[in-house]
Amino acid sequence: MNAVTRISVIIPAYNEESNIPILRERLTALFDSTSDYEFELIVVDDHSADATFDLLRAWAEADMRVRVIRLSRNFGSHAAFHAGLAECTGDAATFLAADLQDPPELVLDLARQWKAGSDVVWAVRTAREGEKTSVKLFSRVYYETLRRLALAEMPSQGADFFLLDRKVIDAYLKIPEKNTSFMCMVLWMGFRQSFVPYVKQARASGISKWTLSKKIKLLVDSFVSFSFTPIRMMSLLGVLFALGGFAFASFVIVARLCGWIVAGTGYAALMTVLLVGLGLVMLMLGIMGEYLWRAFDEARGRPRYIVEDRYPADHG
Repeated sequence: MNAVTRISVIIPAYNEESNIPILRERLTALFDSTSDYEFELIVVDDHSADATFDLLRAWAEADMRVRVIRLSRNFGSHAAFHAGLAECTGDAATFLAADLQDPPELVLDLARQWKAGSDVVWAVRTAREGEKTSVKLFSRVYYETLRRLALAEMPSQGADFFLLDRKVIDAYLKIPEKNTSFMCMVLWMGFRQSFVPYVKQARASGISKWTLSKKIKLLVDSFVSFSFTPIRMMSLLGVLFALGGFAFASFVIVARLCGWIVAGTGYAALMTVLLVGLGLVMLMLGIMGEYLWRAFDEARGRPRYIVEDRYPADHG
């Protein structure tokens, strides 16, 4: 490792103009507070509609450690993470949220764990400040379900903030898969991993861009990419319904022969079975469609993201 170790800090930003000045102040103070590390900052503007890119460009003009990439449309934070990793030059890279919910000062704690021998260092949430109860509940259900059905190594409270060694970065960049969870992929890759506890803070200002639809997509992507449980459940339900149908048909035959029931009395039950059965079939087709769509999307070979602009322009 070099005498002065370089750490790349990667931040996705989307309509965060109110947070950029605070972010700039805190990161500049962090970068100037130590001579143990050389920092580079890569901020990926996920096609913001406000003045985010202009503020970031002004920051890059004033500080040579800062680079800004603007994507051609809103590709999502996971694509922005990949864009930052593809252009970073550090011996390690860490990720921060532009809304300052992840304290930038914790980067030094992650770096110490990395220096001690870890290839991946997770900042694990012990509490979440300023979050609604519904958000906390969704997060708990998401991470606990992932732990039980897909990735047992997933921290129970979740982790959005982590540091990766250069060899982990290079290994990740070789994976072409697009529709997946970035954090889940890092866990799946393995390497030596350690954890640092922290309290996720409230947003400095503004509102979260992490909408319900984005959360649902992440949930589906995580399970489709890292678990075959949905497919196995389809097979199990199919067997159960087939056995149930066979048992029901056998009962009707025996009951007719014994005179327990007469013709015409099973219409309601038959309609119920048909409606439930058809609903189940549509659900199974939907699950299969999720897997097939992702296979088709990967086969098309479209890029994860497209860069519209960057500053300084001589990078990349």
